[in-house]
Amino acid sequence: MANTSDISRGMILKLDGSLYTVVEFGENKTARAAAKVWAKLKGVDNSRSIEKTWNSGDTIYPVRVERKTFQFLYKDDTGYNFMDNETFEQIALAENLVDAPQFLKDGQEVSVLINTETEQPMSVELPDKIVVKVTYSEPGVKGDTATRTLKPATVETGATVNVPLFVNEGELIRINTKTGEYVERVKE
Repeated sequence: MANTSDISRGMILKLDGSLYTVVEFGENKTARAAAKVWAKLKGVDNSRSIEKTWNSGDTIYPVRVERKTFQFLYKDDTGYNFMDNETFEQIALAENLVDAPQFLKDGQEVSVLINTETEQPMSVELPDKIVVKVTYSEPGVKGDTATRTLKPATVETGATVNVPLFVNEGELIRINTKTGEYVERVKE
């Protein structure tokens, strides 16, 4: 059995019949009372974010998760369709299981987290940073570069990202998929 000393970032726990991933955790120690372990948790099978506190040494229930590489194929009425790169088996997942669906490109490789107890897909994670092409952007105003001014730009996936004024239509840019922010311009 696992206890609170085994908690780590990214671990998936079963609490009250739902699955949560550990976003952040820590320990509070006081001179008089026993130590407490706290964690910020994000729902895997629901959209809730909670904080939980345990007494040090309490039992926790981690869920074993397998990370597999899948390829994004297309989106239709059934949801987002992915193919296993090893077995070529296809699965369709709902939009709420994909962490940043607005940045999915055809043929893009993603990680699918699978619950090993039920063999059910739990979530889809895109790479932290991806390269996309800017399909539409207003031209920047010359001389307006003294401040970090941003302008909206549409990328090939259809998402809108705020980019610096020097980024033009047709250029490749790197985006952080976790925050949806521009990182840098990429040379072809």
